[in-house]
Amino acid sequence: MSTWLRTHLRLLLLAVQFYTRLPVPAWVGYSEELLGRATVYFPLVGWLVGGVAAGVFAGASWLFRNEEIALLLSMVAGILLTGAFHEDGFADVCDGFGGGWTKDKILAIMKDSRLGTYGATGLCLLLAGKFLALRGLPAAAVAPALLLAHPLSRATALTCIFSHRYARATEDSKARPVAKGLLVSELATGLLLGALPLLGYAAWQHRPALLLVLLPLAVVKGGLARYFQRWIGGYTGDCLGAIQQAAEVSIYLFLLAGFAWKFI
Repeated sequence: MSTWLRTHLRLLLLAVQFYTRLPVPAWVGYSEELLGRATVYFPLVGWLVGGVAAGVFAGASWLFRNEEIALLLSMVAGILLTGAFHEDGFADVCDGFGGGWTKDKILAIMKDSRLGTYGATGLCLLLAGKFLALRGLPAAAVAPALLLAHPLSRATALTCIFSHRYARATEDSKARPVAKGLLVSELATGLLLGALPLLGYAAWQHRPALLLVLLPLAVVKGGLARYFQRWIGGYTGDCLGAIQQAAEVSIYLFLLAGFAWKFI
């Protein structure tokens, strides 16, 4: 194996190690510097998570002949695979911005591992929104929706690392290594990895209107990033998780509207 290939395989496995609960070979090790470079493969981790969720949905649909059970099991599979990593970030953001009125207070609340009322409420609404949006889709469209949404939502969060700065001054955050910033070439690579399933599916199904999903994603990312910038002067790892989760739900809602109004 060439040095270049081994390096990038290690970067990919580092991303898998950081963003999921899957074990990786011992030779991968851990390096903050390499973890920062591995961020470019964040959307590729979405391929993995989306593939597992879509596979569980397809298998459970065949086994139980019940779409609701299949959806529930696919969501459970995705949460188990990632350890609710991004859902936890979303809940922390709800708690922090719901209960804090200064930058220091918001950051302190988000750092607290305890789940508050805002976080619990937000998490329940988030999971219910995912379930209901996917349930409203035609059964044949659910697996493709999962395969599109997981990479694309992670690419959306990736753009915040490029466009905004990290808000915490201390170095003790586990998200600090991935917040070192991205080069233009790294951002382009990450966006391509995130958009490839969308581009491939739109071409295969002859549905160019699917590309319009990029508009609500831009609104979600722009609105949340502006809100975070206003209150804490940038983003944190929790903020990235919140952007990913909001982007994922917005993709499902866009597809639901598209099928309802027959423009996709």
